Amino acid sequence: MKTMQGLRNFTNDNVSLDLTFPPPAPPPVSSSTASTSLSFDEEETSESKIERLISEHPVIIFTRSSSCCMCHVMKKLLSTVGVHPTVIEIDEEEIACLAVQAAPVLFIGGACVGGFESLVALHLSGQLIPRLVEVGALWE
Repeated sequence: MKTMQGLRNFTNDNVSLDLTFPPPAPPPVSSSTASTSLSFDEEETSESKIERLISEHPVIIFTRSSSCCMCHVMKKLLSTVGVHPTVIEIDEEEIACLAVQAAPVLFIGGACVGGFESLVALHLSGQLIPRLVEVGALWE
């Protein structure tokens, strides 16, 4: 059985990662493609911050708490199709800026999908993957 550099297989199928060598350097990022999407200007309004985040991330979930079970299930569903969304925890005031009644709320390509039920409906109808491909969050 082949093993990857830095990984060792054990007889019980556990894998150990050898961290004694330095990780490869990340590719250089030009200033024109660098993302500052999670930086916040103290004077930026909640509305403009949320609008900016929605426009900068193809798939983003806004939630009240990172421990929210519906948010977790939404992330799990999206990850099973190959997408890892940006998840932003926001407070009640910022949720009101979203013009939705409940969180978590999912945006794909800048458009509000809605909550968990809407995501599942989109998936079951066969429209989720084409939509993710359309916004560049998933490649066929």
